[in-house]
Amino acid sequence: MDKIAAAGAGRMGRGIAVVFAYAGHPATLVDLKPRDAADAERVRGEAMAEIEQTLKMLAAIGMMGEEAIAPILARVSFATAEEAPDALGAADVIFEGVPETLDAKTQAFAQISAMARPDAIIASTTSTMLADELQDMVSPPERFLNAHWLNPAFLVPLVEVSPGDKTDPAVTQRLVDLLEGIGKVPVVCKASPGFIVPRLQALAMNEAARLVEEGVASAEDIDKATKYGFGFRFAVLGVLEFIDWGGGDILYHADRYMTQALGTDRYAAPKVIEDNMEAGRIGLKTRQGFLDYSDMDVPAYQRERLRAFSEMLKHMGAAKPPVL
Repeated sequence: MDKIAAAGAGRMGRGIAVVFAYAGHPATLVDLKPRDAADAERVRGEAMAEIEQTLKMLAAIGMMGEEAIAPILARVSFATAEEAPDALGAADVIFEGVPETLDAKTQAFAQISAMARPDAIIASTTSTMLADELQDMVSPPERFLNAHWLNPAFLVPLVEVSPGDKTDPAVTQRLVDLLEGIGKVPVVCKASPGFIVPRLQALAMNEAARLVEEGVASAEDIDKATKYGFGFRFAVLGVLEFIDWGGGDILYHADRYMTQALGTDRYAAPKVIEDNMEAGRIGLKTRQGFLDYSDMDVPAYQRERLRAFSEMLKHMGAAKPPVL
């Protein structure tokens, strides 16, 4: 099993240690900050206590039995700044999770580069800085990329893997394989602000706040609409798959109406929507959209997705039997 190190003893590092220890990997939480003995022991105690509490919580919600807590916890170790050279030198993959400042990143990557093996992968968990901006802090930069985890890391399956322009493609593939091996769902994206999920969710969250601001509905009803309409559908269909499902022509006309009715260009369609309309790539109806349905049994695909919607209804406790 690959040895994992989480450089930075904060919340993200602790979450990553839980993820890998749960999946059978030895994981070391490395505190890069120099401390006196008493303070180092305090941080060690707090970190290990939080990791143990997380494991107890996972057992309490049915993710595992209580008997699994001890062996999983035994796979997690803690290294102080003095112990960091040995801990990082033994790691196959190192996830950096220090505070989101350039000074902190610069210092951390200098330490990690000096202590890590030449073949070790170094990944930043930053949610705000791009791999292209950080890669030259790492030596050599070819082994560096971003791995953006969504909180809580021990529950959310998605990890956004974002290589820089100098990242060796083999390094990207190694990390993707590692993440898939522990049950995560990695996606690869370019070094672009907001990656994928933060960029999508920022628009949705801001629009929900505007609905409150404009008095369109109460916060409670907006959240209910999100859970039982917006979230319900996107738990089964991807956003682009959903466009194809309903038809890109529907989105095209809705964009034009919303732009005019609300007097804002927030809803203006991107060029790709207009291009797809002109080319007749509007989704299931034409068997071409953002996805390719040309060789698909479309009725069978639709039944499968509707079955997934049915299961989601049951999961949410919203499925009612028919009245006979």
